[in-house]
Amino acid sequence: MGSMQFYDLKTRSHVDVPESDVRKTKMIRKTKNGEQVRYALKASYNGGTLYKFVNEATYKATDVAEG
Repeated sequence: MGSMQFYDLKTRSHVDVPESDVRKTKMIRKTKNGEQVRYALKASYNGGTLYKFVNEATYKATDVAEG
C-alpha cells in the first residue's frame, strides 16, 4: 500500500499518511439554493484528524473505505 499527502495545520507542513489510516467521506450541506456536496479524504494522524478536500472523480477513484 502507498501513502497520501495531507497538510497538517498544527505543524504547517505536509505529511505522508499510510492509506490504511485514510477514509473517504461525503459531506452534504443544505443551502438556500438546494444541496452542496463536498468530497473529502480523512486521515488519522498523531491522535488527530486531517482533512483533504477533493473533487468527485478523485473521490470515486480513491480505493479506501468510507467512514
